[in-house]
Amino acid sequence: MSTTSAEVKLRKVKTILVSQPQPERSPFFDLGKKHKLKIDFRSFIHVEDVTEKEFRKTRIRPEEFKTVIFSSRNAIEHFFRISEEMRVKISPDTRYFCLSEAVANYLQKFIVYRKRKVFVGKRTIQDLGNALNKYKTEKFLLPCSNLGSKPIVEYLTENEFDFQEAMMYRTVASDLSDLRDITYDVLVFFSPLGIESLYENFPDFQQNETRIAVYGKSTQRAVTENGLEINISAPAPESPSMTMALDKYIKEANQ
Repeated sequence: MSTTSAEVKLRKVKTILVSQPQPERSPFFDLGKKHKLKIDFRSFIHVEDVTEKEFRKTRIRPEEFKTVIFSSRNAIEHFFRISEEMRVKISPDTRYFCLSEAVANYLQKFIVYRKRKVFVGKRTIQDLGNALNKYKTEKFLLPCSNLGSKPIVEYLTENEFDFQEAMMYRTVASDLSDLRDITYDVLVFFSPLGIESLYENFPDFQQNETRIAVYGKSTQRAVTENGLEINISAPAPESPSMTMALDKYIKEANQ
């Protein structure tokens, strides 16, 4: 007999798999204790180096750029890794444009931080518009992964900046084969890449009685495009975080 969506929704939640690496501290731990749940963490994706040999084939020389745009900590880490492996010296006068304060703070691991050469946005490339325009005559370097940085590229192109994308690392699906025979009541996803990894590992995945929890609109689109049903979503006015959305759902399902 088939199970309706409503019946699935009302089934108790005892186990949750979060598609991220296990953190040292997390509100998920409090959620698990509160509802006596088994919560596991597993990264569905991971980052791999682009080797120095591979990168040299692009003929891009990092030291030749006076202005660099960083969208993430990974971009920072691999920019300086590649530079070190190529034995090139990055000028202390290089200017860095960081999409967020968290990215800028990470940059301090690699340079002597001086505000005159580090520009910080709140979250998007548009936040850096005024700072970028001051150096519009220069060519910008954009370290990125194999996935690129579409919003940044679109902004720079539309505003006629001279820039060069530089793929320095890859984001790829992790091997999840050991989970093949394990089922969870809820799978939690935070990005479309997690969904891609799920199907790369398990092309014949069927949702059945598994509840799907998603964070963000792009993740929601990836789930629905693959014909899956979203049972829990965040952010929402009443539940801005994923743990709050799960808490609300579990209270109803486990009563």
